[in-house]
This record gives sequence, structure tokens and C-alpha cells, in this order.
Amino acid sequence: MARAINKLTPKTVAALRKTGNYSDGGGLYLQVSKYGTKNWIFRFTLHGRKREMGLGPLNTITLAEARQAALEYRKLLREGIDPIEHRKASIQEARLSARRTMTFDDCTAAFLEAKQKEWKNPKHRQQWGNTLATYASPVIGKLPVAEVDTDLVLEILQPIWREKTETASRLRGRIESVLNWATTRKHREGENPAMWRGHLETLLPKPSKIKNNVHHAALPYKDVPGFIREVRRHPGTGAYALEFAVLTATRSGEVLGARWDEVDLDCYVPR
Repeated sequence: MARAINKLTPKTVAALRKTGNYSDGGGLYLQVSKYGTKNWIFRFTLHGRKREMGLGPLNTITLAEARQAALEYRKLLREGIDPIEHRKASIQEARLSARRTMTFDDCTAAFLEAKQKEWKNPKHRQQWGNTLATYASPVIGKLPVAEVDTDLVLEILQPIWREKTETASRLRGRIESVLNWATTRKHREGENPAMWRGHLETLLPKPSKIKNNVHHAALPYKDVPGFIREVRRHPGTGAYALEFAVLTATRSGEVLGARWDEVDLDCYVPR
């Protein structure tokens, strides 16, 4: 009497060349294509509906592994569970689990990559990354982004909120942006623990109330000519940049990032 299951042998499987489906029993088949490729197929009937699912190629799934998979699927069928839907659900759960385990540092890197075209210049992008790396990463960098909560955000911000108010305020906004990105990409759920309005504003003093603005002393107008003469005694780009800033009242960032196409050479007067 022919065996109803485990009909194939490793030797037979390796030798098959003719196109067709070869039964191992129990719904398991080895499918040989006209191109000579070999794949495992599991066929079953559930609620009167015939279905077929691929288990993988022979060069990846051995005969023993294919039999084990077929056995597990037959057990699901005995419970009235569709193996195909069960596998889809398992894959989806694995994907969600992988998303949930993305760290804050992972999300920061992905966010910066996604938004790099928006930065005014590379230095701006570097400032973003450096701020988060310096203050946020030591506290939450290696944690799953889904676990970042209000207490952790406060642990980052509170030590510098009064002494480095402007830096802390920018840092809060950057953390909020990364967490918003993570939520949109389904790496976390719920409200953003770094948002200010209606949340951190109830826990931290407003930056405008604690920020100490210390202005640099202004050079008396009558001393400007002498200062410029002194600057011109020093060669180098730095001296030129300083004089340019004084004469044009240009912001330091604009001076440092100035390009030749922004300069009207027709107005140039040699020193």
C-alpha cells in the first residue's frame, strides 16, 4: 500500500527535472517549473474553498522543513484557522514589532535624512543633529522611541532649561519633530510628550520669563574708525569677514555663509 504521507525522499527531490507537481502527502507538493526551479506548495480546503500557498524554494527550504511547515498548517486547519491568513497576521505583527523597537537615535537619523532638503545649509543640519546627540541621545537615544514619555523629556530639558534657555527651547522643538515623525511612521502611538502647548507649558516656566538676555557692549561711534584701522592691520579671511559685517550690518550667519553670487562686484571699492 502506497504511503499517504512522506512520499518523497531527499534523493528523489534532487533528481526531479520534469515539469509538474509532486505530492509528498498531507497537502505538501514540490512544484517543478519549466525553467527547472523547484518550490514547495501547500494545498488545502477550508469551508469548501480550495487554496494554495507557497512555502519557499527548495534551495532555501529543505524537505524536512517543508514537512514541518505543512504539519503546523494542518494543525491550524484542524482548529478552523486559515493558514494563509494566519501567516499574513504573523508577518504584520513582526513588522509592527520591528517598528516599535526603533530607537530614538534611529528615528533621528531617519528624520534628518528625510528632511535634509529643507535645511538652509549643511551647517543647519549639523546643528540639528549635534543638539540632539549632545542632550537627548545620552538619555533616550538607545531606547525604543515608543517608550519616550514626558518624564524622560523632562529629564533632558530640566537641567538646561534655566541656564541655557534658548538651547533648551530649540532642543524641545527638535525632539517634538522627531517624535512627530515617529508617530506618523507608526513607530509610536499617543500624544507627543515634547509638545509645548497644553503640555510642557504646564510643567516648565515659559522661556520668555526666565531667559536672561545679555547684550554685548556696543563700540562707541567715535571709536569705529580706529577699530577698522586696527582690523585692517590683520591679514586673513577673518579680518575681512569682520570688516564686512561692520560695514554692512549683516548677521554673522549671513557673513559666514555668504556666496560670490550674492555680491555685487560693480559696487566694490578696494581697501
